[in-house]
Formats: sequence, structure tokens, C-alpha cells
Amino acid sequence: MLFVGDDWAEDHHDVEVMDASGRRLAKARLPEGVAGIARLHAMLGQWLGDHVDDSEDVAARVKIGIETDRGPWVQALVAAGYTVYAVNPLQAARYRERLALSGAKSDAADAHMLADMVRTDSHQLRPVAGDTAEAEAVKVVARMHKTLVWERTRAGQRLRHALREYFPAALAAFEDLDAADTLELLAKAPDPASAAKLSLAQISAALKRARRRDIAAKAAAIQAALRAEHLGQPAVVTAAYAASVRALVALLVTLNEQVKALHGQVEAHFGRHPDAEIILSQPRLGAVLGARVLAEFGDDHDRYASAKARKNYAATSPITRASGKKRTVAARFVHNDRLIDALMTQAFSALKASPGARAYYDRQRARGVSYNAALRQLANRLVGILHGCLKAGTLYDEATAWSHHLNEAAA
Repeated sequence: MLFVGDDWAEDHHDVEVMDASGRRLAKARLPEGVAGIARLHAMLGQWLGDHVDDSEDVAARVKIGIETDRGPWVQALVAAGYTVYAVNPLQAARYRERLALSGAKSDAADAHMLADMVRTDSHQLRPVAGDTAEAEAVKVVARMHKTLVWERTRAGQRLRHALREYFPAALAAFEDLDAADTLELLAKAPDPASAAKLSLAQISAALKRARRRDIAAKAAAIQAALRAEHLGQPAVVTAAYAASVRALVALLVTLNEQVKALHGQVEAHFGRHPDAEIILSQPRLGAVLGARVLAEFGDDHDRYASAKARKNYAATSPITRASGKKRTVAARFVHNDRLIDALMTQAFSALKASPGARAYYDRQRARGVSYNAALRQLANRLVGILHGCLKAGTLYDEATAWSHHLNEAAA
């Protein structure tokens, strides 16, 4: 068995190969890309060739530790049949302290540390999942869609902050700053003086294009708010803010367009996945939210040995710290932000869609559990239900999933 540490940088990989006794067999700095992978295969083949017979799977006798789980390099390693462990950088940092108390660090030393880590502690590490290309495609579009949604939120907050500084009338006039009608009117009139000159016809036309209802009343309310007296800034400062707002408005218009375009891509890729039907059967997991859950969990059904393992990965299960007479149970601080966001959103929405979820949540609240903790426990329960459905290949059934809690609620 060979153990390989792969410390990657932007354009190269520092690699070290060691045997089961910890003896260094080879080390090298390899370039990123095909040439680097070819040299790595040759390096490993040199040490494996003389020690295996024809019936043995050569690649399976190689374990590789690397601090990432994605990218063409990792995909090439997995495709070659090597066992690849994606080492969390925090784990690597803690392990490094065992080897170098001085705090010294180098790429070559990190390669040695990663090789030694998979040699001694591979049973504690999680191999890179064998997700399908379809799941990877869902991950790419779902993550970018969510990233753009987050960027739109940030841009909207920046716009709100800028308007508060010089144009508070706009905040009184417009409810949704990232809405199409709001962005159109702010692009036409980004300062108080020009906004006060907007006619009812101009405002109504923007509302009509945005498919608003009760246009006449809303247009009158917007015009009245824009013409009301408010504190302002000097003309030169107002002009500077207006230029900034124009830029933010243009950014938000583009983000709205691309979020909508990627929404369709997420639905298309997710709809073609074999697990889509099971995931969509879960309470309040629609195409976009379901795609995010699939993307972050992956579709390798052997990755999670049990529902507990999936819950721990999702970080919905609690973590216990016990020392002496002291014992505390708390939420997991380290987690996948995208996954926990999707699961908590599902849990909140499921309160109205699933009687069983509502009964489970109400039971936690009756025990004195706080709102956030009860919602997280509900998310944890929903993860377990999803795991069971995926393992059994069955659709969600309300009565089966919540039979115990529904019976208690009825009693």
C-alpha cells in the first residue's frame, strides 16, 4: 500500500509518497494539468509495479490525501481508481501541530503531513464521494444560482444603505428595492429632484411592465412619497450618490436576469436526475431547494452508512461535549452553509405543508425548546426521513414518516 500527500497550490502540486512504515519513497513538485497527472501515475507505477501480481487492482493500493474535494485534478485521481481523501483544512492544521510545534510550514512539509495522515488515520477520514456526473452538474448550477441570489441580496443592501444617506423618500416609496419597477424608476430618477418630477403616467407604465395590481392607487402613493419633504445632502454629494445608485441598479438588473436564467438551468438538470422524484416527494422540497439538497449531499448512496452519518454531515444533529461532571449539548458550529440554509428553509416551509412536521415542532416547543433549536431538530428529523427514502428507493409518505408523532398529537 502506498500513501500519498498532495499539497496543491494554484499552479502546482507538492507530492510525497510513503510506504506503510512511514518511509519516504519519493517526492516531487508536479505542474497542474495533464502533464502533472501523467508524472504522478508514472511515479506511483514505479513503486507499485514490482510488488503486485496481475490479478491485483494496482490503483486501489494507493491512498491520497488532499485538501479539496473538487476540480479536474481530484476527478482525475478518482477516475484512476485511487482512494482519495478530502482532508478538511482545519483537520490538517490540527494534525500539523502534532508534527511541528514551532509552527513551521511549507508546501513540501504539508505534503509529508498529508501522506502521514492518510497512512495513520485514513479510517477517520471521509473518502471523496463517488458522485455521478449528473449530480456534479446539478451542484455547479445550483451553487452558482444560490451565489447570485446572495450577491443580489448584498447589492440590495448596499442600495438601501446608499438611499438612506441621501434619498430617504425612495425607501418610503418602494417596498422591494430589487423589483423590476423599482429598478426602472430608480434608473430614470436616481436623485430626489428628478424623482419628484416623475409623472403618474411614467410610474404607472413601470408598474404595468412589472405586472403589478391596483396600478392607479400604487402609482399615486409612490408619487406622493417621492414628492414629500425629506432631509437631503448638498448637490455635489447627491450627484455622487446618484452615480453610485445607477451602478447598483444596473448590477441588480443583471443579477435578476441571470438568477432567472440559472433557475431554469437548475430545474432542467435536477429534473433529469434519477433521485429527483424521491427528493421532490419530501415536504416543501421543490426543484430549486431539492437541487441544492442533492448538490450538497451528493448522490453516492454508499457515502452515508446511516441516517446519523447523513445528519452529522448536514450539521443538523447536536454535538455533545462531556468532561468530568460537565456535559453540554449544542448546535454544530462548523457546517456547510449552503446545505444548512436549504434544510432550515425546508423545515420552516414544512410547518404548513406537513401535519407530522408541525406536530413534531410543536412537541419540541412544548418542552421549552427555543424556536431556532426546535426548527433545527425538525430539519434533523427531515434529513433522517430523506435518508430512509433514498436508501429504500421509496417516495415520502406522511403517515409512515410521522406515525408516532401524529398518534401522540391525536392522543
